Amino acid sequence: MAFHPSRRAVLAGAAAGAVPFLRIPGAKARTPGILTFGLSSYPPSLEPWVNNGTAAATIKLMTFRGLTSYGPDGNLRPELAESWEPAGTTGWTFKLRDATFHNGEKVTSADVRWNIEQIAADRSTAHFREEMKGVDKIETPDDRTVRIFMKQPRITLPDTMASYRLPIVSRNSPARGPAIGAGPFVVKAQERGVSVTLEAYDKFYRPGLPKLKGIRAIAYADENLRVAALQSGDVDLIEYVPWPAMDAILANPQLSMDAVDGAFMYLVFNGARPPFNDARVRRAVAHAVKRDELVKAAFSGRGSPLQQLPISPNSPFYNAEFKDGWRYDPDLSRKLLAEAGHPNGLSCSLASTAQYGMHKDTAEIVQQHLAAVGIKAELNLPDWASRVAIGNRGQFDIGVMGTAADSNDPDGLANFVDGSLAPSFSRSVNLKVDRITELFAAGRAEYDEAKRRAIYRELEGVAIEQAPFVGLTWRSQGYAMRRDVTGFKNLPGALTFYSGLTFETTALG
Repeated sequence: MAFHPSRRAVLAGAAAGAVPFLRIPGAKARTPGILTFGLSSYPPSLEPWVNNGTAAATIKLMTFRGLTSYGPDGNLRPELAESWEPAGTTGWTFKLRDATFHNGEKVTSADVRWNIEQIAADRSTAHFREEMKGVDKIETPDDRTVRIFMKQPRITLPDTMASYRLPIVSRNSPARGPAIGAGPFVVKAQERGVSVTLEAYDKFYRPGLPKLKGIRAIAYADENLRVAALQSGDVDLIEYVPWPAMDAILANPQLSMDAVDGAFMYLVFNGARPPFNDARVRRAVAHAVKRDELVKAAFSGRGSPLQQLPISPNSPFYNAEFKDGWRYDPDLSRKLLAEAGHPNGLSCSLASTAQYGMHKDTAEIVQQHLAAVGIKAELNLPDWASRVAIGNRGQFDIGVMGTAADSNDPDGLANFVDGSLAPSFSRSVNLKVDRITELFAAGRAEYDEAKRRAIYRELEGVAIEQAPFVGLTWRSQGYAMRRDVTGFKNLPGALTFYSGLTFETTALG
C-alpha cells in the first residue's frame, strides 16, 4: 500500500529537514544524463502562443525558441534571429541564424511570417494577438531575412519577440498539434496529469548544447510533496519552492536554492457588471488589504508590500511618489464604498486556486481583510487548470493572481494592466481604461528615455486612480536543486519565469 503523508506531516518534516527517506509515488530513480524536474502543476496545454501558466511556460521554454530571448544576466540575446536592427521609423529587420525545427526543416523567414499571421488572425486565441494585429506588413527578401513593419513605431518589438508566448514554430506543424519547435529538447511522451518526457534535440543550433540527454518533468501539485521528493532524491530540481521550506533547504548541505524577488501577487476584476465596473469600488478593495500581514502569513516574510505598479525600485522607470498609492486605509475603503452606493457593504466572489499555497493563502487573507470593511467575498478555489479557464471566461468578480512581468521594461506590464488586449486570466476582464492604452502605445513609440519615463509616470498615476490592477506583494521566487545540478540559473527580476531557458546549459554531476 502506498504511503501518502498528510500536508501537515510533510510540512513539519520539511521544516526540520527530516524527510530524506520519503519516496514519492510516480517518481523515478536517476538515469545517467536524465534530469528529473518537479513541476508545480501539469500543464493545461502546450499550445505555443497561449498563456497557460508558468508550468506550461517552463516546458515550452525547453522545446521552443523565438526570434530573441534572454541570457542568464537578463539581457536580451539572439535566438532564432542572430541579429536585428531598426528599419525606418516603424520597422525592424531580423537576420535569422542557420537553425532547424525538430522535423529537420530549416527555420526560414516564411515561418516567421506564417507565425505572425496565425497569431494575428481573427479567430486566434494567442496571448499577443492584439500586438501582432499592429503589424502593417512583413517582407521576406530571402530565407534568412525578415522585416516586420508596425503600424506605429515600437521600440520594444525585440523584447516582445523574446516572450515565451511568442515562439516561432514550423509552418508545417500539424493543424491539431503538436506544434513543431526549434528548442533544445523534444517532447517524446506525456502521461496526462502526471509527467512530460523530453529528449535532447541533436541538431540544436548551439554547439554542445543541450548538455542533458533528456528531462522527465513530473507534476507535484502538492508543494510539500515536491519538496519531499527533492530531499529524498526522487527529483533533481524543483520550481516554486514553498516559502516555509526555504530555510530548511538552505540548511541542507545536499541542496542549493536560487531565489530572486521579481514575481508579484495582485488582484484582477470583472468590469462587465456592477460593482467592479466602478473604480471607487476597486480602490476600496485596494485600500482594504494589510500587505505587511500578507507578506508574513503567505510568504513567511520573504517578500515586501506592493502598493503601486510592479516596477522594480532599481529600474529608471520607478516612481517613488506612488509607493503608497494603494496603502492600507480601511476608513478610506468604507468611504469609497459609500460614495459608490454601498454604505452597507457588498457581496462578491473571489477566485483563486487551492493548487498553489501562495494563491490559496493570499485569497484567504484578502477575504478576511475585505470582510473587515464590509465586502463579503465567497472563495472559489479550484485546481489550476480550472482557475485558468474561469479567468479566461470571466467567471469571477475578483481574482487573485501571481506572476512576473513579461520583461524588465515597463511595457512588460501591459499584459496585466491594459484592458484593450485580448481576454486573459492574467488581467481584469471587460475593464478598459482608454488613457492607459494610449500611454502604453506612446511609451512603445518613444525612443527618448526621459520622455518614456514621463509617459510611464503618468500611466502609473492613472492606474493608481482607476485600479484595473491592484498590487499586493512582491514575493521571493525560488528553484531548489541537488548540489550536483549545474548550469541552471534563476533569471533576474521579472524574468524569473524565463529560467527554463537555462535547461539548455544544465548538467548533472
